[in-house]
Amino acid sequence: MVKGGGVVNKSVLKKVIGDIEVTRDLTLLLVIGGLYALSFALSNTFVNVYLWKQSGEFVDIALYNLGSVAMQPLAFIVAGKIAKKVDRVIVLRTGVITLSIFFTTVLFLGENANQYLILLGALIGTGIGFYWLAFNVLTFEITEPETRDFFNGFLGLLTSFAGMIGPILAGFIITRMEQFTGYTVIFTVSLALFVAAVLTSFLLQRRSAEGQFYFKRILHERKNNPNWRQILRAHFFQGLREGTFVFVIVVWVYVATGSELAIGTYGLVASAVQFVAYYIITRMIKPTFRKKFILVGGMILYAAIFLIVLGELTFAKLIMYGIVVSVAYPMLLVPYISLTFDVIGKGWKAAEMRVEYIVVRELFVNSGRIVSVLAFLATVTFFSEERGIPILLLIIGAGHAVIFFFVRHVKFKDGNGGESYTFARQKGGDGDTTGGSTV
Repeated sequence: MVKGGGVVNKSVLKKVIGDIEVTRDLTLLLVIGGLYALSFALSNTFVNVYLWKQSGEFVDIALYNLGSVAMQPLAFIVAGKIAKKVDRVIVLRTGVITLSIFFTTVLFLGENANQYLILLGALIGTGIGFYWLAFNVLTFEITEPETRDFFNGFLGLLTSFAGMIGPILAGFIITRMEQFTGYTVIFTVSLALFVAAVLTSFLLQRRSAEGQFYFKRILHERKNNPNWRQILRAHFFQGLREGTFVFVIVVWVYVATGSELAIGTYGLVASAVQFVAYYIITRMIKPTFRKKFILVGGMILYAAIFLIVLGELTFAKLIMYGIVVSVAYPMLLVPYISLTFDVIGKGWKAAEMRVEYIVVRELFVNSGRIVSVLAFLATVTFFSEERGIPILLLIIGAGHAVIFFFVRHVKFKDGNGGESYTFARQKGGDGDTTGGSTV
């Protein structure tokens, strides 16, 4: 990890993480992921609130998010082709530049931003797709089986830390300044962090990605590989919950309090709990316990929904909900992501088709998100928000609980996991502030 312009002594790091061999590239990749998470934690949540304050309509927020989740799989496909033909660093920079343009555009449009909701969503979706395709391809060769759970868990720690300080800092700035001045400050800081991430990427060892782009072949591979088929089904249901929960929770916090600082407080509390939970789960998780953790985590996530859909919606109930899901998400995500990439590592030509596997996975996750947002739009259009939204959340909120019923069928003939491949975790969960897409 980079700190104060230097590199933290490995012996000190090992005292914190245990007896894990941390390579230079692994450390740099964690730094890049941390910078990205902090940048999004500062700005991304408040874009939803910024748009909400202009109209007060859930439809507008849903259209913006629909543009994002609809564009992400397309961006992954285009970025995948570029990564196979050119260089993944160029893909990474394209993503960061696009995200920078997005934040600049929102600021430039000001009070007219809600007139370009789908366009803005498509812009941020493109940036997210390009960034994560590049980031995941860069990580593909770096993590070994014995460091897989550590990498996923420690990146979760960094993401949680960013989620603690980002929203509370941004909320404080916005409430203490004139709103446009506050947004200018946090968007500028986000831009600086994106630039820092790009500069850090130059320190990574270059790895070529060559060959044809066999997207359709890997898409059809689910017919030949039952493990791959089950994992993709699980990812669809994962997206089914994420598509709506990622923006509804944040808006509800603002509706209940009328304060951006309250959103920051929610992020601080939830991410602090998640930070501790990730550390504990990362240290105690074993491959033999993965499916049990996925089951328990998924069930807790679903049970938590009843805290916010029953009775009057208050900030105290939302905080309680945030605490519960922040414990449950690490229980589910750490083993789930590791299991996913064990399946990919055992898949047909995993090393050669690493880009295609990433793209297909994102296609299924975002398909679930698209269905989720469309269902939300239909609900607020044809039913009252007070009755319709809670019922919808109880239906689509079962997505993570359903994951277990697919991964339970995943089996390896030799009893071992996959080869030396991994992908990064991408999102923290409900009301997440760090952007991207959860695996």
